[in-house]
Amino acid sequence: MIDLASIPWADLAPFILIGFFAQLVDSALGMAFGVISNSLLLLLGLPPMAASAATHTVEGLASGTSGAAHALQRNVDWPLFARLVLPGIVGGLIGVWVLTFVHTDIARPVVLVYLAAIGAYLIWRAPRRPQAYRRMRLVGPLGFIGGFLDASGGGWGPIVTGNLLAQGMTPR
Repeated sequence: MIDLASIPWADLAPFILIGFFAQLVDSALGMAFGVISNSLLLLLGLPPMAASAATHTVEGLASGTSGAAHALQRNVDWPLFARLVLPGIVGGLIGVWVLTFVHTDIARPVVLVYLAAIGAYLIWRAPRRPQAYRRMRLVGPLGFIGGFLDASGGGWGPIVTGNLLAQGMTPR
């Protein structure tokens, strides 16, 4: 058992601030906890596997609580959830396996370009076309890619949510 009294607050403070800031952004946008916390932990010098493990441990608790609150408020599209969950789990497992062998610096530029393109498209499209609900296409592959990229460096929310919005899904 870890004796928390023996750990100086100065050593814990950066991790507490990273968690606070990441959750603040995640609460406001509904995404980006993993991207922010993982990136900041890597910036502090943690190895990619340790940063991913720490991020996903904390994110499991935070996202689980948030998911339960959304379910209680009847704010979950269960058919869409069912189409995303299994491919997302499989992609996440493969992403963790790949993270143990491949350095994440290879995928980061590709993900950055993808996120910038989706963001630019959403900003361009917003004033031109009203939001209308449509049946989502390619949800299984999207869940797989989102799970893979989330496990290997962060990004489920921006990738999956951004793509669903670009397809015409309502933000809620």
